[in-house]
Amino acid sequence: MSLQRPPPSRVFVELVPWADRGQENNLITGGETRPNVCRPFSSTQAQAATREVHVSGTAEVSASPDRAQVAVRVSSTKEAASEAKKSVGRRLDYIMQCLQQQGLQAENVTVTKDFRRVENAYHMEAEVCLTFTEFGKMQNICNFLVEKLDSSVVISPPQFYHTPGSVENLRRQACLVAVENAWRKAQEVCNLVGQTLGKPLLIKEEETKEWDGQPDNHQSSSSSLTVQQKIKSATIHAASKVLITFEVRVLETTLQPTHS
Repeated sequence: MSLQRPPPSRVFVELVPWADRGQENNLITGGETRPNVCRPFSSTQAQAATREVHVSGTAEVSASPDRAQVAVRVSSTKEAASEAKKSVGRRLDYIMQCLQQQGLQAENVTVTKDFRRVENAYHMEAEVCLTFTEFGKMQNICNFLVEKLDSSVVISPPQFYHTPGSVENLRRQACLVAVENAWRKAQEVCNLVGQTLGKPLLIKEEETKEWDGQPDNHQSSSSSLTVQQKIKSATIHAASKVLITFEVRVLETTLQPTHS
């Protein structure tokens, strides 16, 4: 799984609390007032006020397909029913033996058979559906079967897909990475201005989206795609944008008494 570098986040910081704008007149000598002058909180009010840093963070993650499926079809048409069954059975046994030698587990192999009459003959067809988690092993097995069996054995192009829950897991990972990116930026801002980052006060996921990888524009048919192009086309992407409000802790300094 690859992580792409997220775009820069916008950071908004408010570190100095001020008095209510409705009470912004400042008293001067003689009881007069000086209008339009902001008065900062007293030390007690400043400690009670919540200082915040607001951060937005984004992330984009992707996941390649983790499964591939290949269908191997064997067929035969004979005048005698027994001959058609024997022809298909012999090649089917050879295929199953090869799969066992290559270490493909039985739960990843499904065999279906179809026997029917076609005019004055009998047609027997068997399909072996193979599921792979290792794409290199898949290519080795398919190449071996093509080399050892005749043209009556048809091997379908691999179909790549994701196991159930992959999209939801990718969404969750995108959100977590976006939150981590936002936290790092907030931490850097507080370090820059000499403050300490506190606990998160609000975490909100503003936007999510998912999309599939698409083949190149000049490729008009999926059958003409290479294995790597098919994997790229089946890759899924997810993006997330979050907004987080963190508390900014006030650094308390202790004054040392001076000795005369």
